Formats: sequence, structure tokens, C-alpha cells
Amino acid sequence: MAEVSSFASQFQCYDEVPYSACDDEIPTVDYSLLFSDNPNQQLDALQRLRHACLEYGFFYLVNHGITDEVLDNMLKGVSDFFNQTTLDERKIYSKRSPLDNIRWGLNSYTGENREYLKVVAHPQYHFPSKPSGFSKTLEEYGKDMRRVVIGLARAVSKTLGFEEQFIEKALELKSGFDVMAMNLYPPNAKSKGAVGLSEHTDPGFIISLVQDVNGGLQILSHKGNWINAYIPYHAILIQLGDQLEILTNGMYKSHIHRVIVGNNKVKRISVVGVHGPSLDKLISPSTVFVDDEHPKKYREMAYKESLVVNGDDEVDVQSSLEKARLV
Repeated sequence: MAEVSSFASQFQCYDEVPYSACDDEIPTVDYSLLFSDNPNQQLDALQRLRHACLEYGFFYLVNHGITDEVLDNMLKGVSDFFNQTTLDERKIYSKRSPLDNIRWGLNSYTGENREYLKVVAHPQYHFPSKPSGFSKTLEEYGKDMRRVVIGLARAVSKTLGFEEQFIEKALELKSGFDVMAMNLYPPNAKSKGAVGLSEHTDPGFIISLVQDVNGGLQILSHKGNWINAYIPYHAILIQLGDQLEILTNGMYKSHIHRVIVGNNKVKRISVVGVHGPSLDKLISPSTVFVDDEHPKKYREMAYKESLVVNGDDEVDVQSSLEKARLV
């Protein structure tokens, strides 16, 4: 696969340009060093992770152990799935029931321009049978990503000053509910506007994102400025989710992001993983983050409830962070 291309020139950092964003630096975390046998290297990596979580809420993850072959095969499989000539075949996955574990859609209107495939990826895998080998490819990638997610849960726990199983236990991640969303921007239809996906946060512990072509994704920093995300080749963009914000009582915050399709000159595929707690797990701020100076900011809510507040099924994985806020 060729190195990722960029259409950064479509976006300028000036207020008068619609959907403008700056090319500010985004932190990079070396996954391998989080578990280094060298105590100094590990401490430095954990400090970098803590800084990224506190000051940004998102970061690039490198040296994560998912091979180039797995990533290339997965992105090619998604590209083949979205082939224009097989559009009618995909319509069998259009929403029919809230219980559907595979969901396809094509939206082309002012606030959203994308074609997508959403599947439940954990605790059970639900993948399309076509194209040939696609299911196996996605399952291999999904299993590798689960390893990375559990590793990050342990590392993030350490950055909070706890034993490494703190987040795993608090969110019941081993039986956690994961959804994988594969997106094509712009879609196999004429786009109606510049917005690929409007401003939103995502539920879950963390959100992972890989893509084949750079540009288009914009993230709102904690300082209030929009930043263009240019993910290094075969790195993973990690974003903190709503349930981590709730668990830490706002110490580690989720954040707003959006997708801009620009002039629709470049097709971009992204694969997003929403890695969440167990569906029935009640999530509320841990008592260790609540005191007189830091009152409880969120009400208790089952993860399943948080997913259906703004929709009628879990696969839609819409954010309900505002519904959980107390102050």
C-alpha cells in the first residue's frame, strides 16, 4: 500500500474559511514503551500518555504491534466492500430491526455524507460474508485491536495512579461491547454539502481509528481550537470516550470531532472501533475522583442505557454524555 496521501491544502487556519482547522501537533504515544522492561523508558511513556489524556483527550499510537499486513488487508477488504458495482448487494444490511448486528447505510444530506457499515465486534463477531475473506480479515484485525485496547486500559490505569486492572474491572472490559464502524467519505452518491459527519463525541472507554487516506478528520481540542488529524502511516488515532470521562469524573475528558469531505476529490476510508464497557455495567464517577472540591458531575447510567438514549439500538452507539451530566 502506498504512503497515506493528504489533502491538507483544502483546510486553512483562518476564521473566514468554513470548517477551518489548524495543523497543530497531536501527541504521539509509543505503545511498546508503555510495557518496556526499562523502568525509565516505561515511566517516560506513561507520563506522555498521562499528558495526552489530560491536555488533549486524543493521541497517535505507534508501535502497537498490529502488523502492516493485517492493516493493509483490512483496509483493502473495506475498500472492496464499498465497491460501487456491488452497491445493491449491500442493501440487504439496511436496518430492519433494532436487533440487527450488521448495519449498512448511505447518507447524503447537508449534515452527513458517508456510506457506512457497522458491526458488533465483541463479545461476539458479526461480519458480512462478502466479499470473500472479508469476515476473516475483520476478525483478525478485531482480535488484534482488542489486545491493544486491554493494554491501553492497563496503561491508562497506571497514569491515574491505580493498579493496572482498575479500568478493566471498573468497566468490565473483558465482556465489553464493541462496535466497528467502516466509513467511506464521500459516499457512493453525490455529496450534499461539506460535512461528512457532524460534530459529536463517542461513547465507550476509547475509540480507535485507522484510515487509508489522510485529511478530513478534525478534532476540537480542550483549548477550543479545531485541529486537523494527519495520522502517521499505520498508526492508530486513539480518542477518549464518554464512559472514561464519567468514570474519572471529568479528569480525562471525551472530546468533540467531525469529518469534513472538502471538495470531494479524494475518497477516504476510515475504520472506527468504539470499545465500550459491558452493556449492563452501571457507570458512574469512581469515589476516588469525588470530593468537596470535585463534586459528582455525572449520574449513574448503564452502558446499554447510554447507547439507546439517542437511538433505538446499541449498534448506533450514539453519545449521551449530556444526558448524564449533573452539573
